[in-house]
Amino acid sequence: MRRGAVLASDLGTLSNFLEPRRAIPAQERKEMIEPVDTQDFTAQPERRKPEQFEHVKFRIESGVAKMTLNRPEHNLLNEAMLREIAGGVSHAGERDDVKLIVLDSACKVFCGGIDIGEYTSQRVFQMLDAFHAAFAGMLEVGKPVVCVVNGPAIGGGAELAAFGDLVIATPKARFAQPEISIGVFPPLASTILPFLVGPKIALELVLTGEPVTAERALELGMVNRLVPEAQLEKTVNDLVGRINGHSGPVLTMAKKAILGGMGLSLREGLKHSMNIFLNELYRLEDSQEGLRALVEKRKPNWKNR
Repeated sequence: MRRGAVLASDLGTLSNFLEPRRAIPAQERKEMIEPVDTQDFTAQPERRKPEQFEHVKFRIESGVAKMTLNRPEHNLLNEAMLREIAGGVSHAGERDDVKLIVLDSACKVFCGGIDIGEYTSQRVFQMLDAFHAAFAGMLEVGKPVVCVVNGPAIGGGAELAAFGDLVIATPKARFAQPEISIGVFPPLASTILPFLVGPKIALELVLTGEPVTAERALELGMVNRLVPEAQLEKTVNDLVGRINGHSGPVLTMAKKAILGGMGLSLREGLKHSMNIFLNELYRLEDSQEGLRALVEKRKPNWKNR
């Protein structure tokens, strides 16, 4: 099967596999094969420029790439929107003048998850490819990603927040992975939640599908800061300003050291971090400037190189 995926509905019941196999006549084999337009699975979508985005507002302001989800009313993720998220993250990651990315919402809902209307058997591969591109982009981009959640984050929306490096939320936020109630499980949440909240809580969230309040999310470590809505803008600006005041390449290396060490033993993680510190960090002009500024008791003048 394409992409290594196997659908139970295509293979039949388990008993079919346990029965002795019989030779299938050529005509019967032909009738069993569903006609497929190979173009549906092989065509590569054209990458849009940020100014061409329809569902994501993208702008760069003072070293910050701001991406605002804007597909009323619930920011349901269709293929086009997922491609725009992936494209925006990739574009920001390639810009030397960008130090971090802020992802927020123009709607009352941060993100209501996948648009089921596009999740058909004919389009499942395109959707999964776009889904993977968006989330892999968030994980792999060197720039820190700050998610601002001021409303429900459901399904794929909760996964978007989970893949943010930092999350700022208000009491209006809530997080849920309700996929189990419709007979599936959330593959991305199942992978990242154990890192964020531990396996026991991850199992509870995925197996029950019950929503988590913003207050509970803060306790579990899914959220970094929980603030009243009236203080949201100031809190975001303060945090973004603090991060933006540091050297861009150093921020990238710090993120690489932390996320790249996840899943490694303590010994191997230490090797990974020290390798970046000794062989990459010390080659930067900014690392030398930081040390000089400390000795000279002045503010560093970052060159971002």
